[in-house]
Amino acid sequence: MAGPIALTLYDTTLRDGTQREGLSLSLEDKLRIARQLDHLGVQFIEGGWPGANPKDVQFFWQLREEPLTQAEVVAFCSTRRPGLTAVDDPSLQPILAAGTRWVTLFGKSWDLHVTEGLKTSLDENLAMIAETIGFFRSQGRRVIYDAEHWFDGYSHNPTYALETLQAAWDAGAEWLVLCDTNGGTLPHDITAGVAAVREALGELPLGIHTHNDSGTAVANALAAVQAGARMVQGTINGYGERCGNANLCTLIPNLQLKLGYVCITEGQLARLTETSRLVSELANLPPDDHAPYVGLSAFAHKGGIHVSAVEKNPLTYEHVAPERVGNQRRIVISEQSGLSNILAKAEQFGVELGRNHPAGRELLQRLKQLESQGYQFEAAEASFELLLRQVLGQRRVPFVLKGFQVHCQTQEEGAWSSSLATVKVAVNGAEMLTSAEGNGPVSALDAALRKALAAFYPEVAEFHLSDYKVRILDSQAGTGARTRVLVESTDGQRRWSTIGVSANIIAASYQAVAEGLEYGLVWRTPSPVPVTA
Repeated sequence: MAGPIALTLYDTTLRDGTQREGLSLSLEDKLRIARQLDHLGVQFIEGGWPGANPKDVQFFWQLREEPLTQAEVVAFCSTRRPGLTAVDDPSLQPILAAGTRWVTLFGKSWDLHVTEGLKTSLDENLAMIAETIGFFRSQGRRVIYDAEHWFDGYSHNPTYALETLQAAWDAGAEWLVLCDTNGGTLPHDITAGVAAVREALGELPLGIHTHNDSGTAVANALAAVQAGARMVQGTINGYGERCGNANLCTLIPNLQLKLGYVCITEGQLARLTETSRLVSELANLPPDDHAPYVGLSAFAHKGGIHVSAVEKNPLTYEHVAPERVGNQRRIVISEQSGLSNILAKAEQFGVELGRNHPAGRELLQRLKQLESQGYQFEAAEASFELLLRQVLGQRRVPFVLKGFQVHCQTQEEGAWSSSLATVKVAVNGAEMLTSAEGNGPVSALDAALRKALAAFYPEVAEFHLSDYKVRILDSQAGTGARTRVLVESTDGQRRWSTIGVSANIIAASYQAVAEGLEYGLVWRTPSPVPVTA
């Protein structure tokens, strides 16, 4: 009996992914991502277009000095220009200089692009494909051919679209990748297109490259694989131009866990979540908490009935075990919570509460009282843990807030403003009064508080605010409305969220910022933090 079918993974985060609006990677970022993808088990990593910019040239040079452990790094380029020979086209020389064993070459499949974009003949385009592949083969390179706009081309002129593939194969390409470049094709047409290629050209090694403009990039890639494609191209987190590319963080587990294909090892699959979050961090983009498999909320449970069932058997509300993709189950605490949520959440924090423990009922009652005032602990788990510890008499308090003042000034009719904050805190019985400036009242308060604590806890310098959200809770009250502030903090490795609620937006912000620092200190300190008076 034949074993599971093995698929080839091709990542283009470092080239196609960087075409996303607002995404820019440094050379060091690209190298770190490449090495993470190598550890993940991706077989091909497209590094960029050598010659397009100095950063890509340096990237390939660096990897020649310090090669990856198993992945093939790939240089990307287009066919030769119309009217030139491949030898005489200067754009192809940097590709050779990159020194990669594999080259991915893209060419036109859609006659519209040939006549309107390239302004050349259909026969010349076929010659451009064949001669460029032949040139790279003569230089000892192996070639992956990306058939750009293939599905649109096939829809408009199927005979010619198939001829471009045949030309690439006859010239020595080892993979023919069918691209849905505009992202407008739907799964049933992907299936039909792949089947048409196999019927016309035989059992050739086919790949799939899909974009997400119709929201079907992952579904299209799955359809192509089921129709016979054996290489899957995509990006981490689905980054890419316009609406993005097929998301490998969704594709890989769907292919491996749901459809039975072999993409990477089980151990490598367990690195998927860390890979997703590392790439989002290096790209300086907020992670999608609701992303399938790897999102923070992918295995979060909020309703009390759900939590009770999951505690008995996770299969009741989880389609796969979160550990298989390196994620973890989360019990979300909210006003909809029952006692099961409280007990399960406490267990995650290392606290065993029996159903008859009085702290469980007290915590549930306090939770619902606070949420009726505007607190929202499902988005502020660090604040909930602090509340839990407080109810149990286990809250280790590294400092006590004694008060604050904020002064703001505006100059030149609002063109420029600054804030000065003064805070008083007590640490182990010693009171500190410090001031700091900021570009706003919250910035100034944060700076002043950190300044006061730095002498006692130098590690606060490693904590940073990564997100800040404000919501008006009762808008009908106008400027007297209560305000909820959510603050997300990070030390570069871990994220935690805290909350503050007050009719005074600055007081709410101060509470959330202070709890964020408190939680970070308690979590980072291996021995008990001094309890202040």
